[in-house]
Amino acid sequence: DEKEYSLDLFHLQAVALAARMSNINCKKAVVAVSGGLDSALALLVTVNAFDLMGIDRKGIRAISMPGFGTSNTTKSLAQQLVESLGLDFELIDITKSAHQALLDIGHDGKTPDVTFENAQARERTQILMDIANQENAMVVGTGDLSELALGWATYNGDHMSMYSVNGSVPKTIVRLVVAWYAEVQKSSATKEILKDIIATPISPELVPAHDNGEIKQKTEDLVGPYELHDFFLYHVLRHGFRPGKIYMLARYAFSESSYDDETIKKWLTIFYRRFFNQQFKRSCLPDGPKVGTCSLSPRGDWSMPSDASSASWLKECENL
Repeated sequence: DEKEYSLDLFHLQAVALAARMSNINCKKAVVAVSGGLDSALALLVTVNAFDLMGIDRKGIRAISMPGFGTSNTTKSLAQQLVESLGLDFELIDITKSAHQALLDIGHDGKTPDVTFENAQARERTQILMDIANQENAMVVGTGDLSELALGWATYNGDHMSMYSVNGSVPKTIVRLVVAWYAEVQKSSATKEILKDIIATPISPELVPAHDNGEIKQKTEDLVGPYELHDFFLYHVLRHGFRPGKIYMLARYAFSESSYDDETIKKWLTIFYRRFFNQQFKRSCLPDGPKVGTCSLSPRGDWSMPSDASSASWLKECENL
């Protein structure tokens, strides 16, 4: 049952965070709130953990850090969610500091390359860590399992935290749990805000939006549909299946969807390429609970050399 599954998973996340905070005698937390799915779930888990510990929610610092590509939509959703939970909304605009950091290394501060994008993610992480030190608090990570599998995170940016509550939750399940939370909410304000967050395109928002304000950087247009990638990941981690078998299963599982054979093959190839190439990010993950059936933690479920070659798997993908 999806509702029971969501309840159990969410409860495990909150209990795990509460246990870690209790063990280190920490009574404050810092969470980056972007207006997206992952940060929404991380914030909800943190709120629940504080309630379980009997600690005032005011000990949670929910911080929005708009940058070059942040849309008014996500910034507004972040503020509404935070305030609907009875927390103080904090806004720290990083455009000036990130721009200066780029200029300091000889970047023009305008060209939207990988340096331009990652400078923002690392600026945010530095701010979160500094505030945590200032407050004797814990930075609660927001990144999910799907992003770890694809390496869709900035190394030592949003890749890093002090405790990663979503680290074993794939993106499709993040969406499921947030939707469940919205349905069981007594607060109509929180319910409607979460529904709006679910309906918003997934994006890191690291490049400026279109002139009409529409989000330019849509994650699933760039790396592929998460429902496919999560399907691939499950069969790699749980069964160790090769590309050929996963391709066959995907064709069957998604036969009634809009994914034709070439589309499945395309994203399966990208999955394997990124999964191997991005292992180095998973070799130094922060702690986090395993709350589902799969994990990529180097301390438990997944041991893989960062220099492992994907050649054999990509060759098999090519011959599908």
